Amino acid sequence: MEDTAKYLIHATIAADGVVERSDVVGAVFGQTEGLLGEELDLRDLQQSSKVGRIDVSIESENGQSFGEVTVASSLDKVETAILAAALETITRVGPCRASVEVTRIEDVRATKRREVVDRAKELLAGGFEETALSSDEVLEEVRDAARIEGIAEYEGLPAGPRVHDSDAVIVVEGRADVLTLLDAGIKNGVAVEGTNVPEAVAELSQDRTVTAFLDGDRGGELILRELAQVGDVDYVAFAPAGQSVEDLDRGAVLDALRGKVPYETLADEPNAREVARDPPSGSPTTESSTPADATDDAGEEFDSESTTPDGASDEATPAEETSTTRETSTTREPSANGTADAEAPPANGSDEKPDAEAEESTTAQGSDDADVSNDADVSNDADVSDDADASDDADPADAKSVRDHVSDVVTADSGLARLLDSAGEVLAEVDAAGAFDAVEEAEPSPHAVVIDGEITQRLLDVAAQRGVSQVFGRSTGSMVKQPIGTRVTTVEDAAVEA
Repeated sequence: MEDTAKYLIHATIAADGVVERSDVVGAVFGQTEGLLGEELDLRDLQQSSKVGRIDVSIESENGQSFGEVTVASSLDKVETAILAAALETITRVGPCRASVEVTRIEDVRATKRREVVDRAKELLAGGFEETALSSDEVLEEVRDAARIEGIAEYEGLPAGPRVHDSDAVIVVEGRADVLTLLDAGIKNGVAVEGTNVPEAVAELSQDRTVTAFLDGDRGGELILRELAQVGDVDYVAFAPAGQSVEDLDRGAVLDALRGKVPYETLADEPNAREVARDPPSGSPTTESSTPADATDDAGEEFDSESTTPDGASDEATPAEETSTTRETSTTREPSANGTADAEAPPANGSDEKPDAEAEESTTAQGSDDADVSNDADVSNDADVSDDADASDDADPADAKSVRDHVSDVVTADSGLARLLDSAGEVLAEVDAAGAFDAVEEAEPSPHAVVIDGEITQRLLDVAAQRGVSQVFGRSTGSMVKQPIGTRVTTVEDAAVEA
């Protein structure tokens, strides 16, 4: 975004209390939502890449916080000025009173033009030097030309020649990443060309086994979240931290793909990159990331189903050794929270059982289900296991389940909202209309929120910001994005689960 931004909005912020960067970002989104209408909604502008990320630097001293806020904009002058003025309407950051003042709006293009002029003067003063290409450089250019000719298109997107007929595809960020895959002998890659996932890729993911192979930075994680919301992701692999896929050599590409993990192990993780690089013990992993049509320089087929990165056979997943095509011929139905269900039947309607990895993952979760069957209609396995661990020191006879609180608040039409800790104890009980302020100001942060009313985007944003694991309500409003780390359950959802 910084490369295409026309203007930079610079503002100062002061708060009567100690606040952090995440508090400021939450206040910017929360208090400008709906202020300027749909066309200038900050969240929509950021999704369409018309507004870049919000950079915040904040320091605290003597019980007060001071800092600067920078927003990159590719809107025109009028719209940018309106957006800047909207920032000055912020009056609270977290639980503290605050004030925001826009100091200046910088024209990025004018700054770049000055840099171009200054650099051109330096180059002109240094003179021009003609250099002849060496034999190695000539050969390299010809090889690059041959490599580029091997790239194809899929619905107007850069892709490898096997995307049209392959059962599995690898989704990458840009054209250069597809070329990197071709260099490694992988011909079924397709690029999304930005953070907005094209509809063609979303539709392609519905009937293919999809591996998302993304850069090892925050941009790669954002693309993963977008792809998971509009399509169906089966596996995820990231480039090493701070590196892009296009920067990797052939060995690094194959190593990264061998270390891919099933998407369901990352769906609820706030930092998918770290979990993907260091999966928790007991979680299903796979060494079969590289498609079978990848070939090495000698033209020999790379058998990714039976070879691990160190060349040894994978004893933990014997099912992969007997069925090398199972993971590419089986699709999974999305579950209620948008993640893939490991036990869904194959798309072709056959009686074939799920692969060993999915059965192992399901079996591991089964013990949690058996212990907490009473709460199954209002919380997922991860939420219940967290509650059980956190309440070891509490008296089981006195602890209420989430289901009990739902009955007291939602089923009884109480008009209230309850904030619960991880042991199921009530941290606060307020009117449903005051749920946002209660979650924002609660100390410590609640583990779950039960509200007799509608779950709005504003409430969900502040819940995700405070680390709330679950929000249960009567219904949901119009939502643009659902945070990965916070589960939303309604009365209708609970009835379906029951």
